[in-house]
Amino acid sequence: MARVAVCLADGFEDVEAVTPIDLLRRAGVEVVVAGVTGKEVTGSRGVRIVTDALLSDLSPEDFDGMVLPGGMPGSSNLAASDAVRAWLSHCMKAGKTIGAICAAPAVVLGKAGLLEGRRFTCYPGMEKEVEGGTWEPSPVVKDGNLITSRGVGTAGLFGLELVRAFAGEEAYQKVGKATLIL
Repeated sequence: MARVAVCLADGFEDVEAVTPIDLLRRAGVEVVVAGVTGKEVTGSRGVRIVTDALLSDLSPEDFDGMVLPGGMPGSSNLAASDAVRAWLSHCMKAGKTIGAICAAPAVVLGKAGLLEGRRFTCYPGMEKEVEGGTWEPSPVVKDGNLITSRGVGTAGLFGLELVRAFAGEEAYQKVGKATLIL
């Protein structure tokens, strides 16, 4: 079974965090909700989540990948985190899957230089902040180990693409049909 860290910082976009967590767990993926700004984090709409652990207490070697929800200032808080940057570096070097949605592709991945020469999508208008990447207006874009998505309205499709990456095609179809996303 795959093990994935979903990184939450204060100001995260609620739907973009909870939807992938839910869909991955339905697929049998072990999801560890990892707090970046504390053990309890508050979303951009006031939803409070008590995380399973602090990201800084976890080792990326023990995981198959990571997911970065968007939202502001959540994405900026992720980008400012030394732990997030260390995880991103490890995941990129190891070829592990990294998922990012909404503002996170531009604000976190783009500012870290991880979209250079890569195809990606993000919240419309945020692509202007990314240098060296190729923006596509698709709901979800997969380029190698990177999976990016546009925002709240695409969170279900994003979550399913993460299911496919971490649990395979059969789980993708099963969860997609059961949730009426497919």
